[in-house]
Amino acid sequence: MGLTEIQQRITAEEARVGRTLGSTRLIAVSKVQPLDRVVAVLDQGHRLFGENRVQEAAGKWPELRETYAGTEVHLLGPLQTNKVAQAFEVFDAIHALDRDKLARKIADQAQSSGFCPKLFVQINTGDEPQKAGVALGDTDSFVANCRAMDLPVEGLMCIPPVDEAPSLHFALLRKLAERNGLTGLSMGMSGDFEEAVALGATHVRVGSAIFGARVSP
Repeated sequence: MGLTEIQQRITAEEARVGRTLGSTRLIAVSKVQPLDRVVAVLDQGHRLFGENRVQEAAGKWPELRETYAGTEVHLLGPLQTNKVAQAFEVFDAIHALDRDKLARKIADQAQSSGFCPKLFVQINTGDEPQKAGVALGDTDSFVANCRAMDLPVEGLMCIPPVDEAPSLHFALLRKLAERNGLTGLSMGMSGDFEEAVALGATHVRVGSAIFGARVSP
C-alpha cells in the first residue's frame, strides 16, 4: 500500500467525518523492519515512528535522528520496569502504561531526569485475561493515580480483541478518555485505521501497510 496511500486515506476519512485535516498523526511502526525500508520512509519526509522493544530502538534511532532532524519515536510495546531509564533516553512517548508498578517507576525516573515522555494508558477494552492493559473498571482510578504522581498522561490506547468489531472498542476508548478529560486516542492499525480516524483517533499505528510484511529477527 505504501506511505502516501495511507496518508491519503487518513486525510479522506478526516474529511468524510468532518474532522480537522491533519488532526490524526500516523505512527509508522518500524519494529523488526530492515533499515533500508525505514530509511526509505524517512526519505519520503515522514518523521513519526513506533517501536515495540527498547533495545531494538536504542540500537537504531539515535544515529538515524542525527541524520533526520525532527524525528519522533514512540514506544508501542510493553515496558519492563528495568528498562524505564533507557526508554527515557530513546522515546518521545510511551503508549503502554498499564500498571501501578510501572507508573511509580516512570514517576521516579521523571523526578531524577527532570522530564518525562508523553504517556498513554493502555486499556484492556475487551477485558481479555491474556492481554496487558488496565481493566475497564479501573480506568478512572488508574488515571487519577497517575495524575497524583504528576505524570503527563496525554491519552488512552487500546488493541481490540481480534474477533470483535474494532469500532466498538474505539468508541468505548473515546468515551473513557472524554470522561477523564484526556484528548489523546492511540487506536487503529493497518486493518482498521480508517474506523479509528472516524471515531477520533489522534494517533494510528500502521506498520505492514507502509513497510510490507515484517521480517522476523
